[in-house]
Parts: sequence; C-alpha cells; structure tokens
Amino acid sequence: MLAGIGAWLSGFDAAAHWIWGLTTVGALLPLAWAVSVKLFHREMGVDIIALLAMGGALALGEQLAGAVIALMLASGQALEAFAGARARAELSALLERAPRAVHRHEGGTLTTPDLDQVSVGDLLLVKPGEVVPVDGLLANGDAVLDESALTGESIPITREQGDTVRSGAVNAGGPFDLRAISTAAGSTYTAIIRLVQEAQSSKAPFARLADRYALLFVPVTLLAALIAWIAGGDPTRALAVLVVATPCPMILAVPVAIVSGISRCARRGIIVKSGAALEMLAGARVLLLDKTGTITRGAMNVSEVMVFGASAPDELLRLAASLEQVSPHILATAIVHGARARGLKLAMPADVEEHIGQGVRGKVEGREVCLGRWDWVSRAVTPGSSPSPVPRQVTRRAALEGSACVFVGLDGAVAGALLLQDPIRTDASMTLRALRRAGIERIVLLTGDHLHVAEAIGAGIGADSVMAERSAEEKVQTVRSEKAGGVTLMVGDGINDAAALAAADIGVALGARGATASSQAADVVLTVDRLDRLAEAMQIARRSRAIAMQSVVAGMALSFVAMGFAAAGMVTPIVGAVLQEAIDVAVIVNALRSLRGRHRAGAEVSSTQTSLLQGEHTRLLPDIDRLRSAADRIDLMSDPDARTELRGLRSFLEDRLLPHERNDEAVVYPMVARLIGGDDPTAAMSRAHLEIAHLTRLFGRLIDELPSGALAPEDVRDLRRILYSLHAVLRLHFAQEDEHYITLLDQRAETGAAQTAAGSRRT
Repeated sequence: MLAGIGAWLSGFDAAAHWIWGLTTVGALLPLAWAVSVKLFHREMGVDIIALLAMGGALALGEQLAGAVIALMLASGQALEAFAGARARAELSALLERAPRAVHRHEGGTLTTPDLDQVSVGDLLLVKPGEVVPVDGLLANGDAVLDESALTGESIPITREQGDTVRSGAVNAGGPFDLRAISTAAGSTYTAIIRLVQEAQSSKAPFARLADRYALLFVPVTLLAALIAWIAGGDPTRALAVLVVATPCPMILAVPVAIVSGISRCARRGIIVKSGAALEMLAGARVLLLDKTGTITRGAMNVSEVMVFGASAPDELLRLAASLEQVSPHILATAIVHGARARGLKLAMPADVEEHIGQGVRGKVEGREVCLGRWDWVSRAVTPGSSPSPVPRQVTRRAALEGSACVFVGLDGAVAGALLLQDPIRTDASMTLRALRRAGIERIVLLTGDHLHVAEAIGAGIGADSVMAERSAEEKVQTVRSEKAGGVTLMVGDGINDAAALAAADIGVALGARGATASSQAADVVLTVDRLDRLAEAMQIARRSRAIAMQSVVAGMALSFVAMGFAAAGMVTPIVGAVLQEAIDVAVIVNALRSLRGRHRAGAEVSSTQTSLLQGEHTRLLPDIDRLRSAADRIDLMSDPDARTELRGLRSFLEDRLLPHERNDEAVVYPMVARLIGGDDPTAAMSRAHLEIAHLTRLFGRLIDELPSGALAPEDVRDLRRILYSLHAVLRLHFAQEDEHYITLLDQRAETGAAQTAAGSRRT
C-alpha cells in the first residue's frame, strides 16, 4: 500500500495501479480458496463480501479500493495469528512433564535410552520425583506413588512388590525397579493421549461471532448491490456498495476486541489459545470441575495433631517433623511444613531407618521416634507399653474426612497421630459464586476420587451434582452428556482430566502443576495456582465479547447508511474505501476498550498488609484446632494435665485471639468496608466477633469456678460444649474472612501493585 502511494505521489500512476493490483491479488487468491472450502462445507462467512469487493475492484480498474480491502483483511488475520502465537509461546514452558528418557539396567550398568526404545520385559529404574514412564510391575520392595494426576486421589498410594504400576504416576518415595509390561505406545499415559486426540477430533466446530452475523449481513449486502446495479445501470455503483459494505467491523473490530481480551488475560496469568476459545468461554453454561489440585490445593497439610498420652500436641509434631526432615516420603514435606508454620524449632535426627511404604524411625534429641502406618508403628514400639489407643476410630475419622493418617511412636509407645488433608482452596466458593453470576447455570464435581470424599467436597462448594470414582473414559462420557445443558466448561489439572478437557466445549487446565497432557488438551491454561483466575477469565471474555458485539452492530449500522448513499451513486468506490476506513477507526477504538478493566475505587492495600493478615491466620489455626483436640481427650487426661491444658487454652484465647479480633475490627474491617462499599458491609463478621468474645468469657468463668480435685462429669460436659462451640465458630469465621476479605484485599493489592509498576515504567 505504501509503495503504491509513493509511486502515485511521484507521478508513476501506472506503476501505482500495478502495485495496488498485485496487493489485491495477493490477498484475493488465498481468500478465494478459504471461501471455497467454507462453501463446500455449507458455511458462510463475512469474508465472501471482501472477496466479491476485491474481485469487482480488479474487474473495474479500482485497484486502490481493492488494496485497501486487502490491507484491512490481512490486518484482522494477523491480529488473530499474533494472539495464537503468543499463547503458544507462553504455554511452552508448561509442557515439560512427559518423560522423554528412561533409566534402564543393561548388563550391570545403567543406561538412559529414549522412551520409545523401551521393550516389554526391560528392567527400569524410577528415581524419586520422576514420572513412571511405562506400565510395569514393581520389581523390588515397596513404592510410594502420587497417583493424583491419574485418579484424582490426593493421598499417596503404597504399592508392594509384584503390584502393577501405571505410567503417569509420580514416585513420591525412594527409588525402585520396574519391570516393563508395555511399550511407551501401549502405556496408560499414551492411551490417555489417544483419548484426547479422539475427543478433539470429534468436537463440533465453533461458529465465530462474525460468522453468525454474516448470515444476515451477506444476503442484505448482495441484494443491495444488485438493486444498485439494476437501478443505476452502472456496475460501479454495485462495487461502491460492496466496498462500503466490506465487513471491516467484523473482520477487524472483532479480532481487536478478542485479542485485547486475550492480552489482558495473559497479563493475569491466563493463557487463552485462540479467539474462538475466548468467545466460547463467554457463553459457558455448564461447569465441570476436577477435585484434586483444582478445588483442593493438591498438597497435603497437617490438619490436626491427636495425642494419646501426656505429650503436648506441639511437642509431638516437632519431634515427628524433625525425623521427617530426612525422609523422601511425599507426606514428610507436609509434616515439616506444618511444624515450621507453627514456629516450632526442629532438631536434626540420628540413626534414621526408612522402610519404604511402611514408616521411618530414628532418634531426635535422644528420644526414640517412629512414624508410619498403624501396623508398622505398633510393631516398632515396645510391646505392652502403649496406652492402647483405638486406631480404628482414628482411621475411620480420617477416611470419613478424606485425610491421610500418620501414627507417631515415642520412646516405645504409640503417642499420637497426625491427620493430613488436602484443603479446599480458600477462593473456591467465592469463585464458583462469581461464575454463577457470570452465567454458569450448573456445577458438577467430576473426579476419580472416592465417593464419600467427593460428596464432602461437593457439599462444601455448593456443587449441583457429584460424579465420583470416574475413569478418564467415564469423564469424557459425562462431559458429553452434560452438553445438553449448554456450552460446557471443564476445569482440571491431571493426566486423567486431559481427555475430558478436550471433549468439553471449552477446557481449562491449571498448568501451574505442569501436567503436560491437560495443558495440551485445554483451550485455556491458568499459569498461576489460583482458581479465582477462572472467574476473572470468564468476566474478561464476556466483556470482550460484549464490546465486540457493540462494534459489530455499530459498524453494520454505519455500513448500511453508507450503502444507501453508494447505491444512489453519491459515493465512488475509492471514496467508499476511505469512508469504510473511517468506520474502521471508530469501531477499532471502541474495541480497544477490551484492554482496560473496570477498576473499583477504594483504599489502597499493600501486599505486605495482606501477607501479614494471612500469616496471622496461619499462626492461629493450630491453636484453634487444639480446642477440639482438648475437648476430645479431656476425660482421658490426668487432672493436673487437664488443668494445665485448659489454662493454656484460656491464655491463647484471651491474650492472642481476642487482640487479633479487636485489631481486625479496628484496622482490617474499615479497609474492607471502603473496598466493598454500602452500609456496614462487615456487620455479619462483626457479629461473629461478639459471639467469640462471649464464648471466651464463658470459658474463663468455667475455669475460675472449677472445684479442686478431679474434674466432675458435669464440668467435663460444660467445658466440652464451650470448646466445641469455639472451635466450630472460629473455624467458620476464619474461613469466611479468608474467602471474603483477605482474597478481596489481595486482589486490590495486586491492582495497586500493577498500577505502581505501570507508573514506574512511565516515569
């Protein structure tokens, strides 16, 4: 275009027309092929008008008009191609999970051949933290495997010698040998990839926004051009109609709005792979969610420390975590992290013995410590010295709550147990409510985990339906059956979610954990480990689509007006091309609004403040859980131990918890109120503070009025009632604060940080 203008300004009119003509032909030929393919499949798009306009311009010697149309068409295609290339580039770092090489025993040495060179019968070594490359039999000892990516079950599984191990699981324990029973092509992981490919190939093509409007715009334009030709007897009038009707708003404004939305998503850690994906995300109606790593965090946390004897819970956890510092077990990291989060000082263990799949034992500060399964720990301690706890009650409770249970032995006695849970994400409920407001009508929890665990999680997040113990194939079937309710949106992060992501109308993968198959199959990838980005992505998609539709409607209206003038002979093709470009500028400027979000005015909150708030909750929760633990075992403790524990809990409530609540009331809640707006938006949380203070006073009075001597049954009953009430109210209150307030403050802090960074760049 610029070369032609330069030639024309230099007086070389013929050369200018040749350049513009070649420009038009360069866009016309590939467009003609694309339109022909669409028509062959009985599809109509707005680009048919551009094709006729460029063809007519060449036929009638209006090369400049044809070149203008070619430039507009190429610009729209380039925008979409740029967005797709950017998404693929930012996604590439996530696709590194699949094993490409293996460790194989050959003649007494260890080699590293490529994965596709593995044969049935090969003896392979799987190192700690590696992905199992092919299906095989465990050749020696026991193995601890994280199969959450395959089954959705967050608790690690212990496999014994001779058991089958599936590819895609992660070695969460020590190294083990694997006898291959399949090649890479025949493994479980590859079977899932094939299922993904089948699901993708069977997915119906999505009708783009511009193509849907074409069904109305194209016939009207062609009819107007025909009438103008017949009425005026001049084909130039028909060409002028086609030129001004060339669907620039749909070919340019829609890509600009959609690409702007994709760019805004990328800044928030949301990789949208195509414009079609963003458009479809805006219209989602049915949400299907995996559990492990999606609704839950996908990492175990110490939820409770249960003691069977006189040991203090913190001391039991400290000794256990000290020993676990040198263990490669997947739960060891969670136990160590739980102790450090409570501010406990760990010691280095000695004489450590690890029994893979069973437990670990050693000495910590001169004390004999062992951790592991009940049957192993009970055999490891000195017979007869245990206070005979009831492991069935502990394991049953762990099973009901979906927890992992690690028993702890101290100095020849079973001293307690650690319960570990994969907690529900703090922002899960808030995110799902935001998605319902954005248009989601049905929420389904779809998981491979056990039914009772899935039902508990489903009830906690308000799911409409729970589908548990589903294999990869059954997940695909469920997704397809749910399509009757509207556009389906599937969210997952594991290997077994990949096929369901591909089968859904729109698949979203949580790529922060690095599952290659799911990230490849998904249309959208969240590169940050936060579920609330899903609601944000849908809000951005809906806003981008709304702006695109505004641009389309406004552009079509202006084009119809210009078509009337062109049909009357008042607009020539070249003037029409310039007029159309003016319409382009107007709709593109409007479409660029997709780059900007809607910012809420309010107080600025620093990331340091939000970190302090979240850290304070983390430090207080272990002592809050002590309330229930004390209530459970108050009648089993000696009178001096019980009174010491009760005084310690009273000190915690009066000296640490109540000052924390008063600080929230005086400092945090006013900030939150300014962010939310309205009259007294924190009233419900303030009412909870009054109830907590009331129960704390009652607890203090009960302790003051305790008679000397052993605790009476009525004293135990009243103390238990208050302790259980305090635990329930505080747990619910902290969860509400984390969800509604800390998340809100965190979002505001991110916005403030982004604005500060932008200001620094401008400076």
